[in-house]
Amino acid sequence: MVERKLKRWITLIVLLSVILAAISLLALILGPARIPLAEILHPGQAARAILFKVRLPRIVLGFVVGAALGVAGVIFQGMFRNPLVEPYTLGVSGGAALGVSLSVILQVDRVLPLSGFLGALGAIWLVYFIARQRGYLRISMLLLTGVMISFISSALILLLMSLVHREQLHGILFWIMGTMGETNLGFIRLASVFILTGIVISFFFARDLNALSLGEEEAFHLGLNTERTKRILFALGSLVAGAAVSVSGMIGFVGLLIPHFVRMTVGTDHRILLPCSGLAGGVFLIGADTLARTIISPLELPVGVVTGIIGGSVFIYLLTRRSLKFGR
Repeated sequence: MVERKLKRWITLIVLLSVILAAISLLALILGPARIPLAEILHPGQAARAILFKVRLPRIVLGFVVGAALGVAGVIFQGMFRNPLVEPYTLGVSGGAALGVSLSVILQVDRVLPLSGFLGALGAIWLVYFIARQRGYLRISMLLLTGVMISFISSALILLLMSLVHREQLHGILFWIMGTMGETNLGFIRLASVFILTGIVISFFFARDLNALSLGEEEAFHLGLNTERTKRILFALGSLVAGAAVSVSGMIGFVGLLIPHFVRMTVGTDHRILLPCSGLAGGVFLIGADTLARTIISPLELPVGVVTGIIGGSVFIYLLTRRSLKFGR
């Protein structure tokens, strides 16, 4: 039984890896300037510039951000035992967007990713400080506080947008809609190392998430230090999501849809759910970015718009199918 499960898990990871390689190759080929496969293998000077300075960084960023949001979604849904929780529910994206908005207004656009990350950290700290009472981290309080911080951040962003010039307004809106167009390779490398390290660390908490999914009392009886685990998981998921948002903007539905879809396919065991959600999140975001670059080429859609339309439609479809099935 154990060997069969292990073989199935390995097969799923290999299959997702192959799909990831295929969608990445497609992303290299497609674009305003289509590059044939033969030229990718032996690129000329112009093709080399497009591949290594434009498309490959976007693919790397798309995979890292998609994996971060997918894994963070699994962490929070397992921790809260709520399938509707995603990284943005806890105020991470709101704090990052507020930090970026202030950066644009103060005309320090060169440090937008840093401003977004600091804004996300501020929101995470505020949510944790308010929700932690008498040494205990209450899950319900954490969720409600995160939602309220998101609303307050959104209101402050709208206030700032009503006071800025048109050029600054365009910069804020473009970032909020999400983009894979970050060109600073230093930020991309730093964010990638930070995010991938966080994802690897999260794999060591798969058994703890399995225990928490049974309920805090049951997890405690199984020998889990629930308070310490909740604090670590909250910090880990929030930091990974905050780093992703800081370099890509607000890209919705990845952290909500991908864990649902993967859970329906592989089951609820977090030992396989975490790596598969990371791979599936990367595949989804690379595909969405490729579609955003090509669907109305040479113009480019914000990738957050594409993920919102596709993710929302698929999520409603899945909910409808499940409702019909349960109704029979």
